[in-house]
Amino acid sequence: MDGVNGLHHITAIAGPAQENLDFYAGILGMRLVKKSVNQDDPGTYHLFYADAEGHPGSDLTFFPWAEMAPPRIGHGLAVEVALEVPTGSLDFWGSRLEKYGVAVGAIEGRFGDRVLPLIDPHGLKVALVEPRQAPPRGFTPWDGSSVPHECQVRGLYGAQVWERDAELTESFITDVLGFERLAEENGLVRYGFNGSAGVLDVRETPEGRRGAWGVGSVHHLAWRVDDEEHQHEMRSRVEASGHHPMGIAAPGRSTDRSRRWPIAGSQMAGRSNGPISDMNRSRSSSDRGLQATGSMLEPASMSVATVDPSAASNTMSA
Repeated sequence: MDGVNGLHHITAIAGPAQENLDFYAGILGMRLVKKSVNQDDPGTYHLFYADAEGHPGSDLTFFPWAEMAPPRIGHGLAVEVALEVPTGSLDFWGSRLEKYGVAVGAIEGRFGDRVLPLIDPHGLKVALVEPRQAPPRGFTPWDGSSVPHECQVRGLYGAQVWERDAELTESFITDVLGFERLAEENGLVRYGFNGSAGVLDVRETPEGRRGAWGVGSVHHLAWRVDDEEHQHEMRSRVEASGHHPMGIAAPGRSTDRSRRWPIAGSQMAGRSNGPISDMNRSRSSSDRGLQATGSMLEPASMSVATVDPSAASNTMSA
């Protein structure tokens, strides 16, 4: 059986939920397709932004932990999230972001792609990417977006991670998870998949300090699998490589129906190929409503999660 199938979602840590919603739904024009709670901290929202239908590989999700300190950037963290935008749209995005006072950098080239770096309101580094060759993906434009269909965010493009020992990371993600080494440029090595969205750019930082989570950092990366059999196969691979996955959680344990098997430390996850497409009210007692306007990749400190596709919801409510 093959390795994982590409990105399913990325989860990051945000500050106040309303500010997060205003930026990602209001300025970036992504749809809030689901509102749930963090299963380890039910008093906290879990917010999902995607295309109109929540296609796999389009979801950028957040835990709003406004009381946390900023992160300590260093090895063992994902330090940037990349979102795919259509070819020829970066000029539109540059003007739009400057209009709203967003901190943006100059357009740059990476691996043949055009990239517009920016920083979200809570310090998360985000890159809007016009790919040299766009990966195949499902996409449905959102009619309720303030961004024109032809410029809307298409989905996740990938992430950049910093690692203390890039050789150990490469061995694990290629031999166990099935990534391919694609290219090397300016101190970054790019890994990914043929025919699937989800690149991973790895920078080795052996002399740097160890990173730590905080507001404006990535919490975990989630990778797709075909079904429960594939999930168990990936778990067996991790075990056989000498690492220590936990047991798979029983169905229904969480409202987003995730089945997790962490390998100690921050999270990397694998999910089914099904969509996240039910917009749920939070179950938190603090639910007041919202008004719409790092992964650690060193083999000893990574975790993986999957979803049973038979448990995935395919309903959406506005």
